[in-house]
Amino acid sequence: MRILSLACALALGITSFTSSAATAPTAAKVPGSEAIVSKTLPNGLQIIVWPDHDIPNANFYTFYKVGSRNEYPGITGLAHFFEHMMFNGTSRRAPGEFDRIMEASGGSNNASTSNDRTVYTDWFPSSALETIFDLEADRIAHLAFDDKVIESERGVVYSERRSSVDNQPFGSLIEQMQATAFTAHPYQFPTIGYPSDIERWTKADLQQFFKTYYAPNNAVLVIAGDVQPAQVFAMADKYLAPIARQPAPREITTIEPEQHGERRLLLERPDAQTPIVAFAYHSGTNEGGKDTPALALLNTILAQGVSSRLHQRLVEKEQAAVDAGAFVENGYNPGLLWVYAALPPGGDSAKAEAMLDDELAKLVRDGVSNAEMEKARNLKLSAFWRGMATINGKAQALGDYQTFYGDYKKLFDAPAAYAAVTAADVQAVAQKILRKSNRTVGWVVPTPQATARKEANP
Repeated sequence: MRILSLACALALGITSFTSSAATAPTAAKVPGSEAIVSKTLPNGLQIIVWPDHDIPNANFYTFYKVGSRNEYPGITGLAHFFEHMMFNGTSRRAPGEFDRIMEASGGSNNASTSNDRTVYTDWFPSSALETIFDLEADRIAHLAFDDKVIESERGVVYSERRSSVDNQPFGSLIEQMQATAFTAHPYQFPTIGYPSDIERWTKADLQQFFKTYYAPNNAVLVIAGDVQPAQVFAMADKYLAPIARQPAPREITTIEPEQHGERRLLLERPDAQTPIVAFAYHSGTNEGGKDTPALALLNTILAQGVSSRLHQRLVEKEQAAVDAGAFVENGYNPGLLWVYAALPPGGDSAKAEAMLDDELAKLVRDGVSNAEMEKARNLKLSAFWRGMATINGKAQALGDYQTFYGDYKKLFDAPAAYAAVTAADVQAVAQKILRKSNRTVGWVVPTPQATARKEANP
């Protein structure tokens, strides 16, 4: 799930985009990519298959185009709740049987929810392909809505919220900053859901949400590994094609108004061990917009690795923070560029904020060096090729591109698009985004009671 931790800070793997260069980028020649085959079933389910016979394993990724952006007050957190419900039984199988059957076949699974999508992943020996199709089709077509299971999982989700947000100062800060940065767009809602909504979802809410968003015409299936496309399509026709399509979900048309002044919030926490300072800038671009490659390189220069600007300035040189970084969170709609610093106990938040401001101002004023550009491109290219080296990386990347941009082939434009970005492009994006009037500033400050307890119990 998405509840933002510093580890989520984050996904510096491949990012999807279109090139800002005048000429179209040349697609990367990825070995084996010529074997990719796609098909759309009559019920609207899109299927992409990338055969890779290096090892006798396969991945089965299902991308549902639903996340917290599809929620509203009263049902916040439902998208994430289905991460739990999808493993809790069908009319054919008892709760837990999905995992037991998959594990008996040598497989494993996971799931995640974000603002925009819910993704289910199965890893398994390719000999278990038909078993996986049977399991996945069963929980789409026959998911059970047992009252006792719903109440049990409601408690699990509420506990998850307490551990990741309510009792976690950085999680609370992220949630409140997001609600402050977005005043109109549903990106303001936390993926985990608000407590009062978690307590009050009804079975009817769950059933309607599932029928609307877990429809074949709202999903993309990607299978990569030791399989044959004809074999995959035959099983899809047998197990998935009979599932009925549904009316298209309601389109999200809200556009977040331009921000015209810095917003600030202070979070005083008795459980905070150390101060935290964070900025959230409106990125001005959705995932795949024309500025996405330059923004990705800007983020890399700021935050990736111990040689990055923020780490060097705040952690190494000034020793004002124990961690400093940045990450971009974009999706179907323009998101946020986050910048943060976690301070040592007793750290000076005003001083850390001034240092972050100074470092960002230098970048806006002076731009970035050729050496920084080369390093950032190399990091992005190495991440791209690492992804292309595994069946998991291939499946995930294909699904990312197909769901966000409607064309998995754009994946192979990535290396050329990074190469087309200039230092001037990165500076221009920094000048556009890194404005005080375009940001929300948040502080976590330990309360005096917390400080006193720490001093009394060193």
